[in-house]
Order: sequence, then structure tokens, then C-alpha cells
Amino acid sequence: MTNTIIWTVVILTVLGLVLSLVLFWVARKFRVEEDPRIDDIEKTLPGANCGGCGFAGCRAFADAAVKAGNLDSNYCPVGGAEVMKKVAAILGCEVAESAPMVAVVRCAGSCQARPKINEYQGERSCKVKAGLYGGDTGCLFGCLGCGDCVAACAFGALSMNGETGLPEVDESKCTACGKCTAACPKHIIELRNKGPRGIREFVSCVNKDKGPAVRKACSAACIGCGLCAKTCTHDAITLADNVAYIDFAKCKLCRECEAVCPTGAIHGVGFPKPLDKEAVKQRIAERKAKAAEAAKLETAVKKEDNNG
Repeated sequence: MTNTIIWTVVILTVLGLVLSLVLFWVARKFRVEEDPRIDDIEKTLPGANCGGCGFAGCRAFADAAVKAGNLDSNYCPVGGAEVMKKVAAILGCEVAESAPMVAVVRCAGSCQARPKINEYQGERSCKVKAGLYGGDTGCLFGCLGCGDCVAACAFGALSMNGETGLPEVDESKCTACGKCTAACPKHIIELRNKGPRGIREFVSCVNKDKGPAVRKACSAACIGCGLCAKTCTHDAITLADNVAYIDFAKCKLCRECEAVCPTGAIHGVGFPKPLDKEAVKQRIAERKAKAAEAAKLETAVKKEDNNG
């Protein structure tokens, strides 16, 4: 009995050693050499694994950055410029400065502006709701109010306003990861340039219906009149599919478009003073009067030259 136990222990010990040697050989034979910079970059990243960079996680981002050898197409929105400078230092390259972005809710259709015409009873999910029908109101493009964007945000930057029924963004927490934009089936959330000192202008509407139908569905919607585009002297506003859009790269924050918008669909954020619409309209009128006078004078000069 004793010999059997001894031989069993010996055989198991030898077998364990042999298998250990085999595993060691296999590990050495088939091991994949990994650039140590991947670990360094991963440690530098915030570790949110949010996917905002377009990769599955921070490790995947680090691997892609090392393989690319530069940061031309790789950027971590959570870490921002400071983290990217550290990553660039590890790679021995430079990173282009990127303006900070923030999530913007492009829908002002509150409960008062966009009254309900029916009552939804079902799964509290915007995705499910959008798959079943257009929504509780006459607007088929606006927020559905179930909070999929809030659930998708890993940073607590979004919350539903109980009074308006719309999501609100806490800019101090928003990392512009893009999770909320992907979660919204109506595509009303957009990542926009945060603007100098947090100041920016945007059209808070995505309704593509024509004016009369839009106005009937929501009193705060863009009716596609084009007055803002005609007023803008910086070519920052375009009108497509009956809805205006402001290019933040061209916008000079003059607030003239906001002043002339008949429905209040254009929103100004972060300005130190409230908008004085009358003063801005007066400035626009004076500019137009000067332009008309200059055009009249030019016509008169041309006419005189022709007669001479």
C-alpha cells in the first residue's frame, strides 16, 4: 500500500514537471512579442473603456496607436489634449491640437412647445419606441424622452429634465465620447465644438418637415424660412431639408441669426449677457442701409461714367 502511494506521488510529480516543460516550450515557441509602449500608453489613458475613440477599449486604442506610429487618426476624447500630449511623447511624435467638443441636444420640443397627441405604454426605451411609431407628439423627428442617452452615458453627464421632458447635458462631466449620439435613434444629439469660453450657437431642431406642418407640431421648431441664412454675413448657416444648420467653424458668435429667428429655434449658450434682440436688429438694419446706400452710389457712378 505504501509503495503504491509513493509511486503515485512520483509519477504525478514527474508528469507535472514534464507538462510544465512542455507548456514552457510552447509559450516560448509561440509567444507574440508586444511593444512595451502599448502598456505605457494604456497606463497613460484614463481607463474609461468607453469606445469614444472608435476602439473597443483603451488597450485596443494603445495597440492601434503604436502600430500606426502617429496620432493622425487616433484621439481619446475623454483624456483630451493633455493625455494625448503624453501619448505623443511616448510615441515620439506630435499631436495636432483639437478643440474641445461637447454633446448638444438639438431639440427644444418641451412638453409645452410640443404637446402630446397620444400616450405611449410600453418598454421605456427610445429605440423600442422609435421602432413602433413616430412618438407621442406631432413631431416625428424630436426627442422620445425615454432616456436611452442617459443610460448610455458612463460619466453621468446626461439627465432627463422632468419639466421639459428633454435630456440635459452637464458640460463639466461631458467627455464627448459619443455614446449618447449613438444611443439616440432620432439623432438629435450632436458633438459640437465647445466654443471659446464655452460660448456657441446652434439650431436646436432637426425637423425636416415643411414650415406649416412643423409649426403645428412644435412652437419652438425651425420652420426653414431661411431668414437666419440670409442675415448671416459669415456664410456659416446653410438650409437643407427645410432645417437650418450652423457651421461652428465659420460662426463668429455675432448672435444676429438668433435675434432674427421667428421661433427661437437658434440657441446661444455661454454668453455673458442676455441677448438684446432689438439692439441686434437695429445693427442689422443699419448695416443693410449702408449697403443699400453704397450700392446706390455705385450705380450712380457707373451711370455717370456711361453717360460721359
